[in-house]
Amino acid sequence: MNERTKACAISKATKDVVYKRDRGQCVLCGKPGLPEAHYIPRSKGGLGIEQNIVTLCRPCHDLMDNTTARDSLLKRVKEHLDLWYPDFSDADRIYKKEQS
Repeated sequence: MNERTKACAISKATKDVVYKRDRGQCVLCGKPGLPEAHYIPRSKGGLGIEQNIVTLCRPCHDLMDNTTARDSLLKRVKEHLDLWYPDFSDADRIYKKEQS
């Protein structure tokens, strides 16, 4: 596994923290969900850190990943993350080669 793949993966420890932070509920609709959604996607170097991961139910995760509603849903996810990490920039959520 290369360094970028490792950095973008979500560890069990991160999933545990995110699940607790989000109370096991989808941050978009409030239904039960899983802490496995990247705000900045892995395909764009989104890190698997709590500041970039949210809990989503499967339907909302699919909507965010596969529909034209993506931009509005990402805005809501960003608002949620900003409540918890107000000084955390999007640039710090992205893998940089010099981090490895």
